[in-house]
Amino acid sequence: MEGVFVVNLLHIAALIAAVAFLVLVIFLAKTLMSVSKTLDNVSTTLEGVEKQMQGISEETTLLLQKTNYLADDISEKTAKTTVLFDGIKGIGHTVNEFNHSLQQLSKEVQQQAGEQAPQASQAMKWGEAAIHLWKSYKGKK
Repeated sequence: MEGVFVVNLLHIAALIAAVAFLVLVIFLAKTLMSVSKTLDNVSTTLEGVEKQMQGISEETTLLLQKTNYLADDISEKTAKTTVLFDGIKGIGHTVNEFNHSLQQLSKEVQQQAGEQAPQASQAMKWGEAAIHLWKSYKGKK
């Protein structure tokens, strides 16, 4: 009987081991299915990200092209305005030189007037005397 008991005990132990292995396999299968779904979701997400990155790359390329065009346009316009400002600068120098010349002429006129003042005063007195004589002469006629 002891032999039958041991055999029955071995059968029960094998049955328990088989049930435990079955439970383990079921949980492993569920876990692997869950991991599979998660990896599928990750794959789908990465595909979406890849498409978005392609769109971003295209938009970035277009933006870079527009930026380069604007930089060239600004550079060209800056060069044109530089010529304009150089011309204005030349006009400013010319006006300054003309102003300086007028100041020198004014000083010379003042100096000449100061030197010739007594003679001019004398000439005016003679002129007034001549006009007075002329009026007197005309008045007698």
